[in-house]
Amino acid sequence: MLLELDDVHVHYGKIEAVKGVSVTVDEGEVVTLIGANGAGKTTTLKAVSGVRNVTGGRILFEGADITKVAPHRRVEMGICQAPEGRGIFPGMTVLENLEMGCYTRKDRKTGIKARDLERVYGLFPRLAERRTQSGGTLSGGEQQMLAIGRALMARPKVLLLDEPSMGLAPKLIAQIFQIITEISRQGTTILLVEQNAQQALRRADRAYILESGRVVKSAAAGDLLNDDTVRQAYLGGLGH
Repeated sequence: MLLELDDVHVHYGKIEAVKGVSVTVDEGEVVTLIGANGAGKTTTLKAVSGVRNVTGGRILFEGADITKVAPHRRVEMGICQAPEGRGIFPGMTVLENLEMGCYTRKDRKTGIKARDLERVYGLFPRLAERRTQSGGTLSGGEQQMLAIGRALMARPKVLLLDEPSMGLAPKLIAQIFQIITEISRQGTTILLVEQNAQQALRRADRAYILESGRVVKSAAAGDLLNDDTVRQAYLGGLGH
């Protein structure tokens, strides 16, 4: 098991946002957390990355308990997040943003970094075209590509994606999810938080549905995509 959340609780002051969530992610999988706004999806991801303290339960990575491990150490261990809302450095160029992604790596030699850049530019040709532009001048879709590309520069063992389709046009949403599928095909494990349940379930291996901070259902993603109750609640009653 690559990543395991075991009965995880997270509070914001006296408010319990995550109430005993248990999730597993095997190496090579795409696992998605879906649910309405306020269900606890993003908070769960923040607990994995270490930016929110866990108030109960534990988080295991490659069998080791990382519940108390600092966020920067988790990045060094191989847990890297492309944050919600893109979170790029707007005053830095595309290339400089990408180079920041490998800041914590001990093997960031010129040749190795060049290969990583080549991989990111292969996934996101638009970033190669824009590499000398400031991040803040990019479109929303391009900034999302840059945020994911920067996370990949850390060579994560598990990539955390928080609402990668948020605010994007339908054509760009489809493109982002195609790229997520390709990242998975190249061997990176992905834990995906996404409100676009239909796209998420089509790309994932397994899924967990969160409601009010609890997991209410988990199954193979394809099974949930074909579940009438799930379709009515999260897919707008759409068929396939």
